[in-house]
Amino acid sequence: MKPLDSALTRTGAQLLISALKVHGVDMVFGVPGESYLDALDAFYDAQDAIKFVICRQEGGVANMAEAYGKLTGRPGIAFVTRGPGATNASIGIHTAFQDSTPLILFIGQVSTEVAEREAFQEIDYRRMYGQMAKWVAQIDRPERVPEMVSHAFHLAVSGRPGPVVLALPEDMQSATATVADTARYQRVAANPGAADMNKLRAMLAQAQRPFVMLGGGGWNREACADFQAFAEANALPVGCTYRCQDLFDNRHPNYVGDIAVGLNPALERRIRDADLLLAVGPRLGEWTTVNYTLIDIPRPQQKFIHVHTGAEELGRVYQADMLINSGMPEFAAAARALAPVRAPWAEATLAARAEYEMWQKPVATPGALNMSEVIAFLRERLPPDTIITNGAGNFSLWVHRFYQYTGFRTQLGPTSGAMGYGVPSGVAAKLVHPERPVISFAGDGDFQMSGQELATAMQYDAKVIFIVVNNGIYGTIRMHQERHFPGRVSGTSIRNPDFAALARAYGLYGEIVEKTADFGPAFERAWNAPTASLLELRIDPDAISPRTTLSAIRAEALKNKKP
Repeated sequence: MKPLDSALTRTGAQLLISALKVHGVDMVFGVPGESYLDALDAFYDAQDAIKFVICRQEGGVANMAEAYGKLTGRPGIAFVTRGPGATNASIGIHTAFQDSTPLILFIGQVSTEVAEREAFQEIDYRRMYGQMAKWVAQIDRPERVPEMVSHAFHLAVSGRPGPVVLALPEDMQSATATVADTARYQRVAANPGAADMNKLRAMLAQAQRPFVMLGGGGWNREACADFQAFAEANALPVGCTYRCQDLFDNRHPNYVGDIAVGLNPALERRIRDADLLLAVGPRLGEWTTVNYTLIDIPRPQQKFIHVHTGAEELGRVYQADMLINSGMPEFAAAARALAPVRAPWAEATLAARAEYEMWQKPVATPGALNMSEVIAFLRERLPPDTIITNGAGNFSLWVHRFYQYTGFRTQLGPTSGAMGYGVPSGVAAKLVHPERPVISFAGDGDFQMSGQELATAMQYDAKVIFIVVNNGIYGTIRMHQERHFPGRVSGTSIRNPDFAALARAYGLYGEIVEKTADFGPAFERAWNAPTASLLELRIDPDAISPRTTLSAIRAEALKNKKP
């Protein structure tokens, strides 16, 4: 370990930016605010080391920082102002918490001398963020800055990763202190014991129909490679949980599909019929378990092994036969080192793979533009290192089902189901990896919750291809509305702008696509554009999902409706 820097007299803001440099921060996302002007000034002297990305709304700030955390495994850093800025940013903090993503949010705060008076834009962030962050604190004295920032970094990446929130009173930022910097943070994670791994292997050796579920946070590229080698050596069928499809190369013969909304019925049967479930990483939440019906609560019918980064999650919903508290890299390395077992299920794994490949074939849909054909085109056209991002809505079902994610961090999507994630995460992905293609999907309603971040893409020359799927409705809500209140449309129809013209107003390339055959040529024009681009795909609202239509849902609901 390098010796600590000698103590220097600095302002709280200078100590803060020095601490960020110590911990390896190279990019920060923010919307400026008067409550952290001193910190902004300190950033001026660090601009050669830290890039401050100016966003357009604090929801975009937090989502970009969350995407950075997913992509790098290092805490994404967000800066917002007090009150309205902090409340806007809460959407990304909630996503980071549910997605187990390392993130640190810094909030400018009122001066300590006016605290507890309901001063201008004053909020107690401990109470506001208490349930959606691993730690919420306020740095009241400048000499505490190195200590508390160091703790924030350690906490964000250790155990189950997640968000941390630190408030920065204005007077603390300008006050001075003589204090040394800390050393860089270290990740702390549990390791699986030899006895645990030996028991896991013994349970696997006794199984006839094992199934693996991958998901959650805390993974890195090496961990994914290690686990893929373990699955391959043991001929195991592997499914990835909701929006975690990039943890296992979808082209690999052992990959058999995603376990999420729109679950392949053949895959669902295999999971229900399994005699051993090995869940590595996921919390096993509502979407992954088909509203908690796929696996029995509290005792699953199958033998069940649950591996998770957070001890507090193990046994929370499901009582397993074996619980392993471990970091994902640590567990994957230990699994790879195990001697393979005899695998009488090898042919079943190949059959499950064939079912997945059949599930990926395009389907017939209403209207002139078929989203399954569009995604099939992209699956063949895009380079393997392409990053696909998306927000929330039924439009994402087409991407998740018909695309193939090629490996770690080729997919960015909110498991929290938060709308507005696709555009800012796409911008962040391109800023982090300018050398990689980035395709960002959004629905029409989804896009309008963060579409102003097109300006951020323009300002930083982030050449993302934004694809807006426009059906003129809040599709997911309309789908549920038709199931429960057939024919009684209320609050789910939206009147949209010309999204392609909007993109051109931002200085980007924009084009409307209304037919399947027109998508390929339009995509090539977008690909070759000198700027970021936006393709607006106008689809029939009846094409609500790959499995059904709105009219079919309505007819079924009317048929079953009690008089």
